[in-house]
Amino acid sequence: MKTRLKVRPTKSTLLSLRRQVVALQHGHDLLERKGELLTRLVHQRLRSYRELRLTVREALQGAYHWLSIAHMRMGSTRLHQAVLGLKPALSVYILPRSSIGIEYPTVTVERVPLAPVGLMWTDASFDEARQRMTGIAMLLAQLGEAETALWRLLTEQRKTQKRVNALKYNIIPRYQTTIQYIESALSEEERNTLFQLKVIRSRLDATDGNRDIAG
Repeated sequence: MKTRLKVRPTKSTLLSLRRQVVALQHGHDLLERKGELLTRLVHQRLRSYRELRLTVREALQGAYHWLSIAHMRMGSTRLHQAVLGLKPALSVYILPRSSIGIEYPTVTVERVPLAPVGLMWTDASFDEARQRMTGIAMLLAQLGEAETALWRLLTEQRKTQKRVNALKYNIIPRYQTTIQYIESALSEEERNTLFQLKVIRSRLDATDGNRDIAG
C-alpha cells in the first residue's frame, strides 16, 4: 500500500487536500453513525427473528401431530383425494419496503375461510390439520420477511463497516501523510528561498560597501 498520493507539492494542492480530508472525515463520521444504527437494528431484528423461529417450530410440531392423526384415521389415499381441488387458504401480498436506504419485501398474509370438504369419510382431524397448516403458512411468510430483512441489514452493516475501516486506516491516513509531505516540502522551499535572499542581500551590501570605500 502506498503511503501517500502522487501529487505535486504546491500550495493549491495543499489547500485542495485539506478540504478533501475534511470531507472524508465528515463522511467517515456519517458512515460510523450509520454502522452503529445498523448494528442496533440487526440486534433488535435478530431477537424477533429467533422468537419467531421458536414459534414456528412449536407450531410445526402441533400441525404435524394433527396431520399424522388424520393420516392414521383416513389413510394416504383418502387424505390425498381430500386435498385435491382445494382452493388456496391464504392471500399473500408482497410489497417493497425501505429502511435507511435498504430495501426488503414486506409480506401481508390474509386468511381465506376454509372451504368445507364434502366427503363422508373425512375426519375431524383433517379439518384441524388444515387449520394448523394454514397458521403455519402465515407464520412462515412472516419468518421469510424477517429473515430477508435481517440478512439485508447484515449485508449492509458489513459493507458500511468495510467503508469505515477503509477511510480510517487507508484513505484518510494517505491524505494526511501527503499533506504532511507537502507542508514539509513547502517549508523547505521557503527556507531555501530565504537563505538565497540573505546571500543576495549580503553580496549587495558588500558591493555597496566597496563602492563607498572607493569613493
